[in-house]
Amino acid sequence: MARTSVCLYHFLVWGWYIFINCYFSFQRAGQQLPQKFLYGGKWKYLTVLNLLLQAIFFGVTCLDDVLKGMRRNKGINWVTASRDLLFTTLAFPVSAFVFLSFWTLYLYDRELVYPKNLDEIFPQWLNHAMHTAVLPFSLIEAILNPHRYPSKKKGLTILGFATIAYICWVLRIYYVTKQWVYPIFAKLSPETLVAFFSAGYILLACIYLLEEGLNHMIWGDQIQQVKKRK
Repeated sequence: MARTSVCLYHFLVWGWYIFINCYFSFQRAGQQLPQKFLYGGKWKYLTVLNLLLQAIFFGVTCLDDVLKGMRRNKGINWVTASRDLLFTTLAFPVSAFVFLSFWTLYLYDRELVYPKNLDEIFPQWLNHAMHTAVLPFSLIEAILNPHRYPSKKKGLTILGFATIAYICWVLRIYYVTKQWVYPIFAKLSPETLVAFFSAGYILLACIYLLEEGLNHMIWGDQIQQVKKRK
């Protein structure tokens, strides 16, 4: 019964993220936005990339639930391994980073990250769906399921490559449009920008290590048993 409830929860969250991704796409399509927003479309924003990432992760999680429910234990280890790798190295760290960085900057000066004129385009509930709900969903997932972590070197390397990829994307957009994705970048010198990006990766790494500790604290014994069986 508990397993069925967890499976149902995963399908509900997956459906929620599919809905949010679709709603955001249609919402943006009907707006007359400045020319500088056109290059890269919605995929320039880490928030939107995170919504897609969460939809993919919960989709893989639902597939894992279904296969285990069918008792097809053989040949599905790669699905579970993909679920764990995706959650531990990307889904959880990025969702926590989006929550922490957005609301920290928003409370300090919202014009740095989410100018007030965006309230006319995006309803308040959508703002919270994109920037607030993502962390509770990830925390609940960490509590409901044990996740096997890769080695720290491998996990932090994957996280580092993802960070560098997004930074390169942001710089590419600036090179083409001469406009920064987020207003805060325009207020930073090149040296400060490097420090800002470095601090962002450090925060992601800290989130990764903290979540690994939380996972071990909750599921340590069970994870060790799985490793022994394998």
